[in-house]
Amino acid sequence: MSLEESAIRFRCHDDWLYGIINRPDVACRRGVLIVVGGPQYRAGSHRQFTLLARHLAQQGIAAMRFDYRGMGDSQGEARDFENVEDDLRAAIDAFMEALPGMHEVVLWGLCDAASAATMYAASDARVTGLVLLNPWVRTADGLARTTLKHYYLERLRDLTFWRQLLSGRFSYGRSLKSIAQLAHTAFGARLRQPDTTVSLPERMHAGMRAFRGRVMVIVSGADLTGREFCDMTTATPKWKRLLESPSVLQRQLGGADHTFSKRIWRDQVADWTCNWLRSW
Repeated sequence: MSLEESAIRFRCHDDWLYGIINRPDVACRRGVLIVVGGPQYRAGSHRQFTLLARHLAQQGIAAMRFDYRGMGDSQGEARDFENVEDDLRAAIDAFMEALPGMHEVVLWGLCDAASAATMYAASDARVTGLVLLNPWVRTADGLARTTLKHYYLERLRDLTFWRQLLSGRFSYGRSLKSIAQLAHTAFGARLRQPDTTVSLPERMHAGMRAFRGRVMVIVSGADLTGREFCDMTTATPKWKRLLESPSVLQRQLGGADHTFSKRIWRDQVADWTCNWLRSW
């Protein structure tokens, strides 16, 4: 299938934002807006977003990727993922104006882009689906527990660790200090005063619970961010119930790293995305 790749410029308040649309040569009712995690621009790590957009268009699915205000080619002040609602809305406006036959949009995001998409989706009826890769649910105690569980415990199964230990090249003091600090951060919350602010996982849960569309969650098997998400959702009954909903599909990709840096991993993610989009 032939496809067209074209630049797009659109306004978000007083700033010009820039993006790329990949459109197939057939009419599309649904498109995919690739939301960029930060700080990076619309090509993505290892050009993943560029390659994904082209793959989608080759499969008959329009795709758009763009730079937030203050990133890449776009104007304005830089902002974090919790303050991009206006950027997302402006991008969806521009995407749908460029493809008049398109009536709905799926948001596709990696890391904190997945978090931003989760918190935005329910506010825009045009968004009917979410693809969330290694969602960022970072809290200090959550990271500490994940590091203890998946880094230090797994080191005990690592032959390199035991060689260093037996050769005397292992730093006991530094490692024990690190473990003690992590344990205090992970489990000392019970001794601290309650935090009255609403945590990122809570805000993400509220956003996903209010969303009425379909969701696919993809987690890398060798990524601490993905493992922190899995540990948090498994240990939290309301998150567990939410992810077990019929509208949610979960996938895990073996030894993949955070950014799916190998071609075989990127291709698998692209295939899962296309197959999921065709399934509904």
